[in-house]
Amino acid sequence: MLAKRLKEIIKKNKLLDLMEIVLTLIILGLALISFVFEWLPVDLTAIAVAIVLMLLRLVSPEEGIAGFGNSATITVMAMFILSAGVTRTGAVQVVRDLLISWGGKNIVRQIFVMGIIVGPISAFINNTAVVAVFIPIIEDWCKKQSLSVSKLLMPLSFASILGGTLTLVGTSTNILASGLSQSLGYGEFKMFQFTTLGAIVFAIGLCYLAFFSPRILSNRKKPRTDSVSQGYELDDYVTEIVVSRNSSLIGQTLRESGIQRKFDIDVLELIHQGAHFPQPIADKVISGGDILIVRGSREVVIQIKDEKEIEVLPDVKFNHGELEKELNTGEEKIGEVLILSNSRLIGSTLKDLRFRQRYNATVLAIRRGQDLIRERLGKVPLRFGDLLLLQGPKQSFLGLQTTRELLVLEQRDVENLRLDKAKFAIAICLGVILLSAFNIVPILVSALAGVMAMVLTDCLKPGEIYGAVRWDVIFLLAGLIPLGTAMNNSGATQWLATPLELIGSNLSGYWVLLFFYIVTSVLTAILSNNAAVLLMIPLGVQVAETLNIQPLAIMFAVVFAASNSFMTPIGYQTNTMIYSPGGYKFIDFMRLGTPLSVLMALVTPALIILLYNPF
Repeated sequence: MLAKRLKEIIKKNKLLDLMEIVLTLIILGLALISFVFEWLPVDLTAIAVAIVLMLLRLVSPEEGIAGFGNSATITVMAMFILSAGVTRTGAVQVVRDLLISWGGKNIVRQIFVMGIIVGPISAFINNTAVVAVFIPIIEDWCKKQSLSVSKLLMPLSFASILGGTLTLVGTSTNILASGLSQSLGYGEFKMFQFTTLGAIVFAIGLCYLAFFSPRILSNRKKPRTDSVSQGYELDDYVTEIVVSRNSSLIGQTLRESGIQRKFDIDVLELIHQGAHFPQPIADKVISGGDILIVRGSREVVIQIKDEKEIEVLPDVKFNHGELEKELNTGEEKIGEVLILSNSRLIGSTLKDLRFRQRYNATVLAIRRGQDLIRERLGKVPLRFGDLLLLQGPKQSFLGLQTTRELLVLEQRDVENLRLDKAKFAIAICLGVILLSAFNIVPILVSALAGVMAMVLTDCLKPGEIYGAVRWDVIFLLAGLIPLGTAMNNSGATQWLATPLELIGSNLSGYWVLLFFYIVTSVLTAILSNNAAVLLMIPLGVQVAETLNIQPLAIMFAVVFAASNSFMTPIGYQTNTMIYSPGGYKFIDFMRLGTPLSVLMALVTPALIILLYNPF
């Protein structure tokens, strides 16, 4: 029956070209496979899709590049910059005192307080920026209370995700959905159009997190002490070696000796006649009797011993805080840094980046989720969410606090923030929100005006604008918007919507909304939230028009499903950010996130029906 109906539609409607539908769906399928198997980064896959669509003339050149000038794309870009202005001035960090004073000692209360603070902030500031600010705050808070960060970092991420559904500007997904709604003839979303729904969903989600996450989440990461490195198990990877009197290293500088290039080691410190010489030490001349503290496996150290005639000190055993005591001498320190989602380091190796020379710090180990990498570090391509254990001068860590590539997991030095500009940044964001909320100007215009105001008030330097933008998100949107155009032009959207219409005609409205919620959630888990919205909203609108359901109801179901991604560490950027710092396993996200996802799936469609009466 279904096949017969599809054939009738294609035969009767001359506008539907079967060949174009087939080509468009093949491209869609290949794009989905590339997303899943990561043949290319998602943004490059999206751009490749746009190029192929233009080459096959499924879209015109103008339509192929229209994504770069789309109002949603430009608005998302402006919101990234506004979020950077707020975080750069330290406006968000002023709430850390509230977190400490209101949190108390009870874990349930702590999660409630954290959620009540983080959620509303995430409603107006990009939630990846919010989580980036709060990770060091939570780390420091947990350290003072001898509490495992595993208990709070996942609730932090989930609360931020839930908070992003409170307003139009809470996530890039909301803004994209608003642009799609306008292009489909239903107008842009208002700033607080789904805030009532978002507030109820947020309250339900926060109650679940507060009462159930303490019971579900394990202490994956021991409460922090002064020993940062104890979780990296470096006992057998940091060794002291003595240069013997007849070693071939004598008289050479470390650079000339080439031992760091030839062998998989890093020299962290040189001790000459009792004097400690930290990085940079590449030009220090090696003398007989010098002690070198090196990072490297025992096998590599033994290899150097045989070739370069050095002696390994067998009695040296770095346990717990001893490594920090040895390397935190004078101006040296050990600390953790997180690879951020917009980092240009992603995909490159430490060797390619000349990391030690670039940041004047040495990578001792890399934590990637539950995986711990301590060998051949120079050849490991870096990924978003990687946690690097660094050793270097304290001044280098101050410099790292200002970079846009890495997040230092410790309280940011207030000297690096423009605290005197915080009031301007907050006022600018409020102005952007109010201008849009009262329909004085479109959100695109108010956001761009806000960007200019951030620069004119010196909240952001002109050069910081470009680093604030998540270019992977921008290119993803710009590349996939032409795919939506091709789906509509070719009739593929209508073709895919037909079986959904037939299924939906036999279901009640609640089950139709639930169906779109579940499908969007699955697509978000394996692709991305923005890709899921681009695919599902046009389909949802087509089905809604046929079944006499208000299209906004299905749009809201799709938007909330795409935003509320909890089941995997890769389904949402904030989940990836806390994966390594929390010491989580993949199963932890399944255990806490799956019940929350099921709860949201059951509750959200019912609330949409209750609040908006779409039938």
